[in-house]
Amino acid sequence: SSGINAEWPLRPGFDTGGISIKPSKGMDAMRADMGGAACVAGATLGAASLNLPINLITLIPLCENMPSGSATKPGDVVTAMNGKTIQVDNTDAEGRLILADTLTYADTFEPSHVVDMATLTGAMAVALGGECVGAYSSCDQLWDSLERGGYNSGDRFWRMPLFKEYGDLLKSPTADINNISASPYGGSITAAKFLQNFIKCKSWAHLDIAGVMDSTDSMSYLPKGMSGRPTRSIIEALRLLSVEK
Repeated sequence: SSGINAEWPLRPGFDTGGISIKPSKGMDAMRADMGGAACVAGATLGAASLNLPINLITLIPLCENMPSGSATKPGDVVTAMNGKTIQVDNTDAEGRLILADTLTYADTFEPSHVVDMATLTGAMAVALGGECVGAYSSCDQLWDSLERGGYNSGDRFWRMPLFKEYGDLLKSPTADINNISASPYGGSITAAKFLQNFIKCKSWAHLDIAGVMDSTDSMSYLPKGMSGRPTRSIIEALRLLSVEK
């Protein structure tokens, strides 16, 4: 196999929101909150079936987010794997907490690239709808492979900003960082900036797939229900990375 390594962290199972509980209407759709895990598992199987010349490590942090007497409470402070403290002001922003430790763990493999994907924020669905995946990347080369992979497969990505100013909205008076933004706007971007605090690999991408987790009317070739997007695009991006090392 080639010398290219890639890690693919994902995120949890059913999500009620925890103590910061979601509205009951539409909560049944949270059975698909493991969409990132499903897509990455599918992409891993696809890459293996195609015998792509790439060293691929798949990391799958899984949990359910449920209210209970021992559940995390708003205002709690937790310590991440890399030693940073996090003030948890919204327990419904739980996916980024387990992704934080997974990204830190991914760095221990000294990878060439790290890509995480998650149904992370409703804000992404508001921003882009179901037509494409919102992508954040610190590396132009990795972004190029993702963009071309999406173009070739017909399941597209759209690059989003990682400006420093969005990270400034995550300041906390009691911890190194807050798990939610001080602003109600740009929620997907601030979530990506949160994750950036826990990854050292220079070639990193975060894919917020919340908007594409189920089928839309514009995707007439997909049946109703959960879509499995962007599995095909990820497999194609892996193929491009493997031949362009």
